[in-house]
Amino acid sequence: QVQLVESGGGLVQPGGSQKLTCAASGRTFSNYGIGWFRQGPEKEREFVAGINWSGGSTTYADSVKGRFTIPRDNGKNTVYLQMNSLKPEDTAVYYCAVNIFGSNWYKRDTYNYWGQGTQVTVSS
Repeated sequence: QVQLVESGGGLVQPGGSQKLTCAASGRTFSNYGIGWFRQGPEKEREFVAGINWSGGSTTYADSVKGRFTIPRDNGKNTVYLQMNSLKPEDTAVYYCAVNIFGSNWYKRDTYNYWGQGTQVTVSS
């Protein structure tokens, strides 16, 4: 079993940057893909970015491509979400989740373990 804890959320101005952290417990963390999702006010939870077990392959939603990156450090059991050029529409609760097979990134049913989420608010 894997437990995930997100952190790093907060209030940021439009155009600013924020870095989220997803810290995992569990010996097999480095075997799994990790995805980031977000859920804005009165919106469905949507895929944001995903990274495979080695870090050699990443996938991004069109809405964040070119602005967000998803590096990982298996030595620290951690995956990050670096968010740049933030917009008010990026305001949401951000969740990380385990994707065991590192595929079907957009489908929520693909993910087995979820963190509790961290709030990001983009506002002036």
